[in-house]
Amino acid sequence: MSTALIILAAGHGSRMKSDKPKVLHRVASAPLLWHAMRRAEGLEAEKTVVVVGHEGEQVAESAKACNPDCEVVWQHEQNGTGHAVQQAQAALAGFDGDVIVLYGDTPFIAPETLARMLEARTSGSDIVVLGFKAAEPGGYGRLVMENGVLGAIVEAKDATAEQRAIDFCNSGVICAPAPLLFSLLEQVGSDNASGEVYLTDIVAIANARGLACSAIECAEAETMGVNTRADLARAEATFQQAARAAMLENGVTMTAPETVFFAFDTVIGRDTIIGPNVFFGPGVTVENNVHIRVFCHFEGCHISSGSIVGPFARLRPGTELGGDVKVGNFVEIKNAIVDRGAKVNHLSYVGDAHIGEGTNIGAGTIFCNYDGVNKHHTEIGKHVFVGSNSALVAPVTLGDEAFVTTGAVVTEDVPAGDMAFARVRQVTKKGLGKRFMERLRAAKATKK
Repeated sequence: MSTALIILAAGHGSRMKSDKPKVLHRVASAPLLWHAMRRAEGLEAEKTVVVVGHEGEQVAESAKACNPDCEVVWQHEQNGTGHAVQQAQAALAGFDGDVIVLYGDTPFIAPETLARMLEARTSGSDIVVLGFKAAEPGGYGRLVMENGVLGAIVEAKDATAEQRAIDFCNSGVICAPAPLLFSLLEQVGSDNASGEVYLTDIVAIANARGLACSAIECAEAETMGVNTRADLARAEATFQQAARAAMLENGVTMTAPETVFFAFDTVIGRDTIIGPNVFFGPGVTVENNVHIRVFCHFEGCHISSGSIVGPFARLRPGTELGGDVKVGNFVEIKNAIVDRGAKVNHLSYVGDAHIGEGTNIGAGTIFCNYDGVNKHHTEIGKHVFVGSNSALVAPVTLGDEAFVTTGAVVTEDVPAGDMAFARVRQVTKKGLGKRFMERLRAAKATKK
């Protein structure tokens, strides 16, 4: 049976006190919406429909960035979850498989949980609802079970005192065949405390038709919704805790796991060692047997096996480190390929460059890649030696085994095997240093 997803992302999230749509606030360097969309990727859904509303253009752009094949539909009037799902009906015209309704601000529903819902659906239930036992049921809708059958979902504001005592709560996630889902929604009215079309009302209508309704239970943590900045912080902490545990389980060593932060897509190989206070932004892959020292920041980069990075290193997007590369303290690399065995050990900036195998970049070397308008490339061959405190003014090429002397400002290509001197000859004036400082001190004293 084929599957489709409807992801509701139309809420404005005013409690976030933000000009940004709620589902675009980030956890682990990705919008909340992406987490919801990626969690469902394992289902291999035939279609994904994202329902947008408030600031919908931004949300639509983000959804397409995550999944270019998704379809975006609009809910122009905020008239409840049932009304939002109805906006996806045209996009799913002719689709007769199962539909799962998810929420763009609920990022942690496990793929295994969604698979259990589909299994329950194909095992005899017409409608399957995802529920959880809440420590504090509060404003959650209650799942009213009768002999193992889901009799109704009652919103907290519409519940009786007896129903509010129920701790089995509604996550909002529902699975049903597409034709049945939209057929049931046609009968849902807005006669409730909010005057909205509740998606949850389809359960009572289905029971009245003699259809089978059931509920699958998951951990409360999976159903965490994000409505406030405090919720966002809790969601970040939840993600990081799970990511750290997974890394440790998969053979990554972290000396202080609580200080390491991962992105939603970070990949780390086994036997890699990560020191304290390391941050991984999006798009980072680290192979096996890498040593990452303290206080490093990575984004959009790839680090090959055997490399040592840090402390205090920053690798920016487009950086590729070959095997056994050494990148030391206070080094920044951006959009550059560093081949096997090369070293950039101290206080250097490398931008828009290719550094060949076995090359040594001396301390304080700057790759001058920007002329104020355009970026330019520096090409460095194999086994080149660049002396400390040099400036390589791009575009420039250093051939294999070239040698750049200390303090050089290189503006022309250096052929293979050649040595480049590019600094002013030193001139020493006898006694001038002392006399100059005495004049400066005297001038300062007269101003007091």
